[in-house]
Amino acid sequence: MEKTDAVAALSALAQESRLDVFRLLVSIGREGLPAGQIAERLEIAAPTLSFHLTQLRHAGLIQMRRDGRSLIYAADYDGMTGLMEYLTENCCNGDPAACRIPVCEPQSATLVRRKPRRTIRQ
Repeated sequence: MEKTDAVAALSALAQESRLDVFRLLVSIGREGLPAGQIAERLEIAAPTLSFHLTQLRHAGLIQMRRDGRSLIYAADYDGMTGLMEYLTENCCNGDPAACRIPVCEPQSATLVRRKPRRTIRQ
């Protein structure tokens, strides 16, 4: 992966809704989900979701396929792995095992809905 590709992927993930979409699709596995189900699960309006899905596709983090009239979106595990490799290629003085990077296991992954952030007033 080139630096520009890594920057595009990180930029795409640096937005809460896109990060939620990506994490959901990673947890679902290679079969993916139709756009309508993604919108329902994450409570995102269809036009907004469409924008976010486009950004994630252009960043190489998700894939789309057509199934009849439905558009099915799935995580692009090669893109995700490429980003992880780029970020960790110089990790721990060249000893990747020392970094303890977890192996992707989509079957056991779950999407965690976070509570809204609270601001601390001083």
